[in-house]
Parts: sequence; C-alpha cells; structure tokens
Amino acid sequence: MEDPRETTASTTPQPDMTRNRLPTLFEVLSRRTLPPVDLFSFYIYMRDQQRSVDYLDFWLDVAQHMSLCRHYVRELRRSVLIATPDLEKGSKRSSQILELGELDNRAAGPSMYATEKERDQDAQMSAFLREDQSHESPQTQSGSNRTKPSPPFSHATDSNSPAHTVARQDIRASAEKILYTFLMPGAEREITLPGSITQDVTAAIEEYGRDDPEVFDVAKDYVFQAMERDAFPGFLRMKALGNLIPPTLVMRLIIGLVAMFGAFWTSFVLIFLDKSRATRCWVILPFTIGVYFLASYEYSLDPILALIGFSEYTPFNFSRIREPFVRGLLVKRALMVLAVTILIDAGLCVLFILVPGKRL
Repeated sequence: MEDPRETTASTTPQPDMTRNRLPTLFEVLSRRTLPPVDLFSFYIYMRDQQRSVDYLDFWLDVAQHMSLCRHYVRELRRSVLIATPDLEKGSKRSSQILELGELDNRAAGPSMYATEKERDQDAQMSAFLREDQSHESPQTQSGSNRTKPSPPFSHATDSNSPAHTVARQDIRASAEKILYTFLMPGAEREITLPGSITQDVTAAIEEYGRDDPEVFDVAKDYVFQAMERDAFPGFLRMKALGNLIPPTLVMRLIIGLVAMFGAFWTSFVLIFLDKSRATRCWVILPFTIGVYFLASYEYSLDPILALIGFSEYTPFNFSRIREPFVRGLLVKRALMVLAVTILIDAGLCVLFILVPGKRL
C-alpha cells in the first residue's frame, strides 16, 4: 500500500484556502485539505484510534485503480490521435476513445461528482474498458473491412513500450489485487461488507472478467458512508476541536491528578504548620501544573501548543496547523481553555495562600 500522502493522479489537487467551514470527508480523501485535517492525519487516526485502516486502504486502492484506468485510456487516446489523425472510420475502438475527451486529473471519489460531465466521463471510461476487454487482440477486428491499426495503436497494451507506462494487464492485476486483498472471504485484510456486495464484485471480476472502475462503485460507496458515519465525526472532534491524541491525554490526566494531590497535600501541611504566606506561595507551581494538565485532558487541547500552531498526530510528534479555519477555531478554544485554567488556578492559590494558618 503506497503512502496515502502520495497523489493518485498526475497532479495534486489544490487545497481550498478560502473554505470557511470544517472540511467534508470527500475533501479530505481528495487531498483538498491541509494539516491537521489532511489525508495523512486521517490515515493515522484510522490506524491508531479506529483500528479500521483496512477500510481506508481499500478506498485508496480503488481510487488508485481509477487513476490507473484514466491513465491507460489517456495514453491510448493519445496513441490513436498520433496514429490516425483522420480518425479511421472503420475503427470502432478509436471513435470510442476519442469520445472520452481529456480526462480530468482529479482524485477519484465515490459515486458523487461535482458535475454531470465528470459522471459521464467515468461512465464512458468504464464502458470503453468493458468493450476493450472483449478485444483479446488489438490486431483483430470483426467485419468484412478489417483494417490493421498502425504500430502506435498496437503498442497501447505493451507494458514494455517506453511511450506507454500502463498496460491493460496492469489494470487487470490491480482489480484482482483489490479483490483478493480486501473482499474475498479469509483475505489478508478482509473488510466487512454486505454479502451481496462481495458476491457481486467477485462474480464481476472472476466470472465476467471485468476490471473497469464501476465494478467497485457499490463497495466503495458503502465504505465511504461507513467512514463518514462512524469515523469522520470523531476525527474532526480530535483534530479540529483539539490537538492531542488519547495516549497523551491519559498521561496528562495522570500527571494532573498527581500534581493536584501534591498541591493539596502541601497546602494543608503549610497551613497547619502556620507557615508564612510568602512560603505558601510555592503551592502556585503544583496547582498551576495540575489545573493546566487536567484542563488539557478535559478539552483534549493544549492551549499553548494551539496558540503557537501545532497539533499532535503521534505521541510527541507534532505537525504545524495549516488549515486556516481549523487554526482560527483552535486559537479561540485555546484562549477559552487558558481563561478557565487561570481562573481556577487563581481561585485555588488565593484560597490556600490567604487562609489564616493554625499550628497543630
């Protein structure tokens, strides 16, 4: 499985810097967001928190398969344009390829498209790939007027050709890899899908020899909706409303409770030993540590780290907050948490410093 930070298309989609809201799951998967709500952070969240990274890997592999198909069709179209500039009328395959037009270099998503044009392009591409599958040899065409395509056309399925980096065999291998890795019963990384979906995909690939992207549409939509419903809300709460991860939060809870115990114990000892108020000012230190760490645990947010623009993605590893809306949201929450911390800390310190001492 390739690093999810790598693009699935030849050009990386540009993040939307003017977005004045939290991103959607589709925007995250399409690499249109920045840390801490980018695809890499979501991948880490699915791996470490949800323990269901296989679903995301399946979605990414299907997206990669879609990009592979686009690349194959694009190269095939270019070879036809070079080989047959006058568009041979006898070549049905040539006309089908040319009808696709230039495919967009966008990230592959579920069965949702921004425009009708995108939907039509992918439908045409899948239809062409199914038609192309029936031509076992590009050298042979049915009909009385058999025309032999020019050499660049025949090289379209040659993976060793320097002009073509994707062969039809590569597409077939990609589809089978997805099937045998994620969908077959007992697969290495089997994901849980309704039995009807798994059976339909298996039959389409193994019995009918399909490898076009549409064969995975239903499974991909199901996985997308499952992630959107079960994982994505928790991801946004953790990364857009906080900047700490659960292991760190547990550690802060323990440190905070220990610091508060030490602060209360020290305060009572100093009071009952009738120490001066100047001496009792030392309790400010444990009270401040305890309140700060407990507030960080309660709000899943380290306010100082948020104000300087950092978010934690693995224990003690931090990335800079680059998503503008999330940065502003975390700064507001950080100021609120700091205000709560200061008020509680000040109240406790004033109480235990100014209370009259009494030696027992």
